[in-house]
Amino acid sequence: MKIFSRFNSIAARIAVAIILAIVLGFLTTTGVIMVASPLRQNQDDGSRQHLYASRSSFLVMNPQHNPQMLSGRMVAIVRAVASTPASERPKIVAAMSQPDLQVALDQAPTTGAVDNADGDIDLLRRFVEMQLETFSKSIRVGAHPLAVLDGGRRGQSSWSHRIAVDADLDDGQRITFTIPDFLTGAALGLPIFLGSIIFVAIVVSILTAHRLAAPIRDFAAAADRLGVDLTAPQLIERGPTELRATIKTVNRMQQRLQRFVEDRTQMLAAISHDLRSPLARLRLRIELVANREQQRKMFGDLEAMNAMIDSTLAFARDEARQEPRRLVDLGILVGDVCEDAGDVGGKVSYAGGRGIELSCRPTMVRRAVANLVDNAVKYGGGARVNILRDTDRVAVVVDDDGPGIPPEEQEKVFAPFYRRDPARDPAKAGVGLGLSIARTVAREHGGDVTLRNREAGGLSALIELPA
Repeated sequence: MKIFSRFNSIAARIAVAIILAIVLGFLTTTGVIMVASPLRQNQDDGSRQHLYASRSSFLVMNPQHNPQMLSGRMVAIVRAVASTPASERPKIVAAMSQPDLQVALDQAPTTGAVDNADGDIDLLRRFVEMQLETFSKSIRVGAHPLAVLDGGRRGQSSWSHRIAVDADLDDGQRITFTIPDFLTGAALGLPIFLGSIIFVAIVVSILTAHRLAAPIRDFAAAADRLGVDLTAPQLIERGPTELRATIKTVNRMQQRLQRFVEDRTQMLAAISHDLRSPLARLRLRIELVANREQQRKMFGDLEAMNAMIDSTLAFARDEARQEPRRLVDLGILVGDVCEDAGDVGGKVSYAGGRGIELSCRPTMVRRAVANLVDNAVKYGGGARVNILRDTDRVAVVVDDDGPGIPPEEQEKVFAPFYRRDPARDPAKAGVGLGLSIARTVAREHGGDVTLRNREAGGLSALIELPA
């Protein structure tokens, strides 16, 4: 298992991709040359046919058919023979002659080297000529094809030619190089080889990068989803070893966060519930107070505390339910909230349309929008609601005509139980949880709630959510 995990690492995958690209490049080069070679009949066994690939298929590596390397061998022989006394030259020529490069020494004709070749044969001649210029500019080089004798090697490729390259020395002797099987397509060998390697390397690299990037993209999307939805399903452990370890760590972190949120919610609900009993006893004792003015004030404080507890319990219940996300029409949801606010006497207008689909926890989003609308009705004299949509965001805008909120307090009002000078109008004083709950809901969905004062007067509250 440990050995498998080592080979499943990112480094191992990249190494395997490189090796695979090289191997496939060689195989592709061989295949191209084999396809270009004709089907041959095996003369020794008339019942079988087979593909014949020349023994020089790997043109780049075989010096016998690589013009650059072959010309280098010829130039070395010419230099050795030209630098040796005439009496010793036959021995050197005999020692240098090989089956794939036959060397002969004779007298040069008075017309000089013959140059009637073209294509790859002429390319070989020019390679020899250029390299000999630094040794002696007077050496004349020619190259030409030779007729293949009847006793020539059977099964010879149609690209092969028997050629001769002549080098006329200054003293009148000629060195003749005979190549029995020269591939005229040799100049194409390097481009075919390099092109095959590059093509296969590109294909293998793209496939490898895609296979490596797919689980990383999934991991990035799941990590982003985790930031807005702790109830999202855990990641599937797949991909390289390093990524599997990271995914396992993120899954454990998600479990810890879920337990933390559940414990916090349960504790909040328990505390709020336990406060009911002492508040009930306190109400009984207030009934015995003789001073009616003090009794009225105490009952007012008691009602405020009960309202706080009710809001806290309602929020805790919503959190504990862990409502699943589903696709809803945000326009219909916001329109229903505005209708409900209007039914109880609020001055509310809605200008948003329908058909704005959003994946969310509907009850929570409804609660957040309702809190903003209630604040606008209570403190701004009315609410004008609209929905704005961008490519990746959707915003519910709630405008009012109230006094607004000073910039230095626009963040403070999101703190739980924070109320701006409730003594001015006790009838309108809330418990200070509306904006806090709205922002919590928005951030759980990957959005936010912001406030800004309108130039024409009043406050504009925006709840932004990812589209």
